[in-house]
Amino acid sequence: MTAVLSEEQTTQVSATRRGLVVLVLVIALALVCVASIFLGSQRISVDEVWSGLTTGAGDPGAIVQGMRVPRTFIGLAVGAALGIAGALIQGFTRNPLADPGILGVNAGASLGVTTGVAFFGLTAASGYIWFAFAGATVATVLVYLIGSAGRTAPDPMRMTLSGVALGAVMGGVVAAIGLLNPKAFDSIRWWNAGSLSALTPDVYSVLPFLLLGLVLAFCLAPSLNALALGDDLATALGSRVVLTRVLSIVAVTLLCGAATAAAGPIAFVGLMVPHAVRWFVGPHQGWILLGTVFAAPLLLLTADVVGRLVLRTGELPVSVVTALIGAPVLIALVRRKKVSGL
Repeated sequence: MTAVLSEEQTTQVSATRRGLVVLVLVIALALVCVASIFLGSQRISVDEVWSGLTTGAGDPGAIVQGMRVPRTFIGLAVGAALGIAGALIQGFTRNPLADPGILGVNAGASLGVTTGVAFFGLTAASGYIWFAFAGATVATVLVYLIGSAGRTAPDPMRMTLSGVALGAVMGGVVAAIGLLNPKAFDSIRWWNAGSLSALTPDVYSVLPFLLLGLVLAFCLAPSLNALALGDDLATALGSRVVLTRVLSIVAVTLLCGAATAAAGPIAFVGLMVPHAVRWFVGPHQGWILLGTVFAAPLLLLTADVVGRLVLRTGELPVSVVTALIGAPVLIALVRRKKVSGL
């Protein structure tokens, strides 16, 4: 009886802790959203920002409603997409150090967009998003096939190495296209840097794909929990392993393709956030996804605000700030003796 009560109390504490973590993330994200609207490279007083937000009149209204609010909204969507994509990849590969950047998925989407712009003259997100999907799909499938060649399950080390190599190749092709077609490269230069500032009204066309990918990801959470136990045990529990991996690839393609089409290639968000969330909520995929959907945009918007304020003139692209944060974090994760398990 004592053992049962102890187990129930432990479960209750665990659930309370997870709920508290999510609550803290929600509050922090709300505060960062406020900072994203009130702070920027152009100095505007609080009263002017509030007036621009409520009335939309004058230059403050054009800046706040025309730039900062849409930028914040896209940052929320893109951050959630990149974080959830990273959590999915870590879940279905059982590799806690995997993410869309390291596995070459973002590079594939970037190559797809560059191809659409350079060779087909596409300039709107609604047009080149399909090329982003194609590039992300090719990269994901290739890395998965290479990582699982001759094995019943993908090997994390082989997938990581193949993803880094494939990403480097695709990045080189993007650079070559830019040199051969500088006019096309100039039209996407700011996008290619990975930024939330190069927004157009057409960028909202990617939001349905992001939403579909997020819904599919949360539907896959129970299957990913079973998959973490191993393919054989997951099958014995009634989980359809192959279908889970295929649907995970579809969700990752939707999320990474749409996020890259909207904001360009942004690395490290999908690696850092799910890994950090797992430290606090444990290995349950549902809680990891729930925490990540708030923590990832929190990181991305924080990096975006820092990028606006760090320079006196102009601003740093958000991808630069996330890279400055992500590189030391990646080194720390690699050097840890015990990486948080899946």
